[in-house]
Amino acid sequence: MKVVRQTRQRQAVLEVLRSTRTHPDAAWVFQEVRRAMPNISLGTVYRSLDALASEGVVMVIERAGERARYDYRHEDHHHVVCRGCGAIFDVPPSLTPPLPSDLPSGFRVTEVVLEYHGLCEKCQQEH
Repeated sequence: MKVVRQTRQRQAVLEVLRSTRTHPDAAWVFQEVRRAMPNISLGTVYRSLDALASEGVVMVIERAGERARYDYRHEDHHHVVCRGCGAIFDVPPSLTPPLPSDLPSGFRVTEVVLEYHGLCEKCQQEH
């Protein structure tokens, strides 16, 4: 893990991510950071997010055909994704199934990425 210099801009980006339970994209983070730092550029926010992700401070949620989203939560968790509005919600690991017992011999799991897809309450009401 590469250690990156902590700047005021990175600190502001990090504070925005810490303050939300949503999984925002860079544009949303940019708008929120601009409230405290009106002169910050979108490029600086992207570079800050990249640096924080490379340090392992934030997790990047990448889905094909969609903008990257960012998650500050460090504890193990999975996600529920709304197919209507794209909202991402956290699911505690206690609600996820155990690993299959028939994994190949000698295989060591180093990461589990699990997403549930469906419609959030708001989108269900709209459909």
